[in-house]
Amino acid sequence: MYRTHNCGELRLGNEGQTVTLSGWVQKSRDLGGMTFIDLRDRYGITQLVFNMDENAELCEAARKLGREYVLRVNGSVKERSSKNPNRATGDIEIDVTALEVLNASDTPPFTIEDETDGGEELRMKYRYLDLRRTPVQNNIIFRSKLAIETRKYLAEAGFIEVETPVLIKSTPEGARDFVVPSRMNPGQFYALPQSPQTFKQILMVSGLDKYFQIVKCFRDEDLRADRQPEFTQIDCEMSFVTQDEVLDTFEGLTKNLFQRMLEVALPDFPRMSYDEAMENYGIDKPDLRFEMKFQNLNSLAKGKGFKVFDDAEAVIGICAKGIAADYSNKQMNELTDWVKRPQIGAKGLVYIKYNEDGSIKSSVGKFYSDEDLQSWGTAFGAEKGDVVFILSGELDKTRKQLGELRLELGRRLGLMKDGDFKPLWVVDFPLLEWDEDAERFHAMHHPFTSPKKSDVERMLNGDHETMKALRADAYDLVINGVEIGGGSIRIHDRALQERNFKLLGFTEEEAEDQFGFLMGAFEYGAPPHGGIAFGFDRLCAVLKGQNSIRDFIAFPKNNMGRDMMIDAPSKIDDTQLEELHLQSDVKED
Repeated sequence: MYRTHNCGELRLGNEGQTVTLSGWVQKSRDLGGMTFIDLRDRYGITQLVFNMDENAELCEAARKLGREYVLRVNGSVKERSSKNPNRATGDIEIDVTALEVLNASDTPPFTIEDETDGGEELRMKYRYLDLRRTPVQNNIIFRSKLAIETRKYLAEAGFIEVETPVLIKSTPEGARDFVVPSRMNPGQFYALPQSPQTFKQILMVSGLDKYFQIVKCFRDEDLRADRQPEFTQIDCEMSFVTQDEVLDTFEGLTKNLFQRMLEVALPDFPRMSYDEAMENYGIDKPDLRFEMKFQNLNSLAKGKGFKVFDDAEAVIGICAKGIAADYSNKQMNELTDWVKRPQIGAKGLVYIKYNEDGSIKSSVGKFYSDEDLQSWGTAFGAEKGDVVFILSGELDKTRKQLGELRLELGRRLGLMKDGDFKPLWVVDFPLLEWDEDAERFHAMHHPFTSPKKSDVERMLNGDHETMKALRADAYDLVINGVEIGGGSIRIHDRALQERNFKLLGFTEEEAEDQFGFLMGAFEYGAPPHGGIAFGFDRLCAVLKGQNSIRDFIAFPKNNMGRDMMIDAPSKIDDTQLEELHLQSDVKED
């Protein structure tokens, strides 16, 4: 056999046993008469010892081994004289009596250690080597355990796992589709699903009542640390449910996952309306690990002769506690430059320092008296040692800019503590959002989201301005400022669904062509239903306190959507293009 034990399980209780181990050479140390090798597999590292006095030939063979050679060794377990308390097997070593090289290895292009010297692109090219590193392996193992716990919880709650199609119909609403040409249907294409949305609604019409799937989804969109062209969702749908019942069910799932994976007991999740989130934090996924709520200063700051504020639609600020003594003019200037970057777009930053000695220092002190500035501080609840930061301009833009500043201050001031989890349900989203440039409505979530019952009549018969005020039974789960999941109660009535498509700019023909199958299903007794989808990759990253989802995906893509290991996407040959009825861009000489 290749092994009697793995490289992470032997302890002092095994002393004297003859064992067989297999694994990779992590590192070797030649100390003259003794050679030591650390043998690694997925489970851990065990030290091997070769003694020149006892077996010179074997010791010489061990000295010729390079990093990442694959070995099988026989030997006896003995107690180490110099123990390693940082390793589970650190009390023992293997006195090797037989050695076999199962496979040699070239020198790896980067060190396979917890802290490697390989850059991201290099590690993605040699992903099979990067996956040997313990932190990456631990992330993949964590992901596997999280999927198992998810399935266990939902199965026990009566959910049925159903696989939905991967080759579906392309729709223009939402992000761009990845399309797949059909060989047997010339000139026609499948699309890869952005989500199983319509299929899971059909499953509710089918009477399955509770569905889930841990499913691959695909979106052809610009990438960043928390986005990949292919990603995984925990996708769920339920029949005969209200919004509260959906939230209670998946709050229970989330609490269970945190308890099982981290032994963290989450409290009940607060609920915050979309309007409240935007008013207080400037973002629909606020990070509640620190306070720093917005305060509108229009009534206090305008009409004093400071044109920047007087001409602004909104003057809004935040209060940073206890930093006045530590924040120098240089740091204030750096922060001002930060908000003026194109990514943020603010024209400037106003600050007021409420010093410990009772004095007040402000970048707009010549326009306002100390009494004015003190009244602003009172509005914030500012105390000695606090600093107030203020931005002004158009309401929506200023809120967004101040929201970014709030998060940056949270990072700079160390207010986002590792291991501190603040979940939140954001509810009551607008049903539609108006695009001034395109002069049309877009769905805030997706076209199948139901308006609140109280808004159904207004949606069916209201005018253009009424449509802007419609609220949806839609909800997002946010943890530490990251949108983990989102969902809604769905439309289950054909007339209401047709009205929504019309508001979104679909002609009757377009709606029927793209979604006629769903609206047709609604005519056969569709139950009220709703659901949610969690971003599984993001959930992994948030649970582990990491920003990037890539290290929780076995074979991720880079920022250009390329798989560096297999060099995809790639060209296909002319024969394939002809079979798919696609014009080749390869020209003959």
